[in-house]
Parts: sequence; C-alpha cells; structure tokens
Amino acid sequence: MYTPPYFAETDRTALHDLIERHSFGVLVSLVDGVPFATHLPFLLDRDAGTHGTLVGHMARANPHWRELVAQPVLAVFSGPHAYISPTWYESTHVVPTWNYVAVHVTGRATLVEERDALLDIVRRTVTYYESALPNPWVMDESGTFVDRLLLQIVGFRIEITKIEGKQKLNQNHPTERREKVIRALQSQDDENATDIAALMRATLEAGG
Repeated sequence: MYTPPYFAETDRTALHDLIERHSFGVLVSLVDGVPFATHLPFLLDRDAGTHGTLVGHMARANPHWRELVAQPVLAVFSGPHAYISPTWYESTHVVPTWNYVAVHVTGRATLVEERDALLDIVRRTVTYYESALPNPWVMDESGTFVDRLLLQIVGFRIEITKIEGKQKLNQNHPTERREKVIRALQSQDDENATDIAALMRATLEAGG
C-alpha cells in the first residue's frame, strides 16, 4: 500500500482496533494465476503470532481456498471514507481528494477442515457478531444440521507477517484548512463524513 509517512499508522493496537471495528474485509490471492478476491467477515486473535492471526471460513464451493496455502495472501480492511471538496479549504491551488482509513494485512494461510476446530470457528463467529444484538441468535449444535453445514465450508487461519495502516486525514495541510474540512464534514448528513471528521479531530488533538 502506498503510504506517505505523514499518513502512516504504525501503532499495532490501533491497527487491530480498526480491523475489529471494520472486520468485513476482502481476502486476495491468486487462483489459477489470476487475482481473486473474496469478501468475508474475519475474527482477529491479537496475541497469536508476532502481529496477530486472522481467522475465518468460506464456502467449500468457492475455489479461493484451494490454492490459499501455496502463496502469501492479502486481507484488506476499509474504515470510514469521505470526499473532500477543494472549496472547503477556501484557498487557491488545491484539488479534490478523498480521506479514508485502511489496514492491509499480509500473511500465510493454513486450512482448518477438522470438524471440531471448524465448528469452533463457526461458533466464535456467531458469538462475536450476535453478542451486540438485543436478542442474540444461538446456534443449535445438536442433530445433523450442523454436520451438513460444516461439510459445506472450509476454515482458515492467517498468521500475519506484515500489517500496514493508513490514515489519510489531511495531515499534509495546515491546521486552519483541516479545521474547515472538519466543519464541512460535520455539517453533512452522512455517517462516513462525520466519522472522518471525528478522526481528523482526534488526529489534530494528538498533534498528528
């Protein structure tokens, strides 16, 4: 990922936080020599491996898993993003841009096909995404339904070998311009815009 130094986020805790907040990512690798992407929810084991480990599963009918272990893989996590109009700067010699935050993770995958280990991934995924709901759904693990389900999926673990973060939040502009952009974003009825405004404010207050 192209990341000028003033946009780089290197704090591992902050990078892990972003992955967990925006855990529906994109897994990319080669299938038959051609780039192939699968959109997936991921779990993050922060303390497994040097930089953490991603955990997930995909449909067995998806060809992506068949060559997954033979190569490095990339997982992309995108946070909030917003268009930035040059009019907001109230200055000359400026251009439109886009502010955003993202994390790219590179690693090596291992497959999980053993029943109990695969069931644990499914159980953890359900618990993680259901826990915040007012009436969490509980998976019934009895009977043959779960066994049939497990035959239709393949689990994986990706030990992270490299993690890169980018927070493009107008850090290359003077404070006065950044304040104007924050106000313009806050005035929009758009969750992405207000989230970017909040991140810009936090970055300014942290001296970034």
